[in-house]
Amino acid sequence: MPVTSRQRHATRLHGIPPTIFSQMSALAARTGAVNLGQGFPDVDGPPAVIAQAVAALRGGANQYAPGPGVPALRAAIARHQRRHYGIDLDPDTEVVVTTGCTEGIAAALLGLVDPGDEVVVLEPYYDSYLAMIQMAGGVRRPVTLRAPDFRLDVDALRAEVSPRTRLILLNSPHNPTGTVLTRAELQAVADVAVEHDLVVVTDEVYEHLTYDDHGHVPIATLPGMAERTLTLSSAGKSYSFTGWKVGWATGPADLVGAVLGAKQWLTFTSGSPLQPAVAHALDEEPDFPRRLAVELRERRDLLCAGLAAAGLDVREPEGTYFATTDTSALGWPDGLAFCLALPERAGVVAIPTQGFHDDADAGRHLVRWAFCKQPEVIAEGVRRLAAADLRAGGR
Repeated sequence: MPVTSRQRHATRLHGIPPTIFSQMSALAARTGAVNLGQGFPDVDGPPAVIAQAVAALRGGANQYAPGPGVPALRAAIARHQRRHYGIDLDPDTEVVVTTGCTEGIAAALLGLVDPGDEVVVLEPYYDSYLAMIQMAGGVRRPVTLRAPDFRLDVDALRAEVSPRTRLILLNSPHNPTGTVLTRAELQAVADVAVEHDLVVVTDEVYEHLTYDDHGHVPIATLPGMAERTLTLSSAGKSYSFTGWKVGWATGPADLVGAVLGAKQWLTFTSGSPLQPAVAHALDEEPDFPRRLAVELRERRDLLCAGLAAAGLDVREPEGTYFATTDTSALGWPDGLAFCLALPERAGVVAIPTQGFHDDADAGRHLVRWAFCKQPEVIAEGVRRLAAADLRAGGR
């Protein structure tokens, strides 16, 4: 077999590590630990929606769907945006179906960012943001949501905008911190976008999963923003079908067209039999996300109380599936060391978030915990944490 020293992977992949979510979930499976790391529920969404997918499979919806998505789903997405937010969309030109929000992010960045363009992004960031900005040849300009409150620093946002800035990549409700940006914070982002004529790409997959009085406000509804905002979301989180990978992008026709222009060379189209089922979910099961949010709030409270009882400094999230703790008082060098030791120490898996920061000090000791699990799973996880010595050097 010939020996070669030639590099076999493209330089665009340099510095992009394997996703931590797969690594930690594999660790949970290997050790039998309670997985409070990766954000997927352990109970499926509405049975009637599953029945619609089965009916579509049996009814012949097994060939390519139209590239932009089946008309019924695009129309249902448009109705969803009108019903919840008063946003009017043309389903033929202002809606495109994607293979989950992850493809929406990829297609948006590939379709809108040229090499050298700067992308302002909130950190800690979902790890696909880093990967896709780099693959598009963009330059990320992070704005840090800092512990313990994880609020937007408007001055820091303004400082990152330059003549080379192309877009702002927003995420609210925010993964992993659980922050829900307020109307005032969103207005500050809108002011910057309008002043500098920037596009805003906003990831709103947790739009319906907010708690207490922290309601989600789409930035597209603010004055001057409808014409410059591309909104991404999906059915995965709102309807507990994360494995279906059915998402969408909505907004002005030119921005949606840019997503479609890239998507056609990524997946071409998305799962045909799942699209009618998601249309049914949006139209016929509109109350499911609200009921799910009520259940998740109770699980959030269970997890946060357990984390605090185990000696972890926890911030109560305003939305999403996740709570964040600061482990610096426990003596570990960083959150990764803590999380790698945790399965043996306590029989639990969590996600270190330091890899989601450019600012290494800001994220060094932060750890994310998922509460989208059944209450008994969360209870067992926090019982194990309470019984363990979580300090570095302890047993």
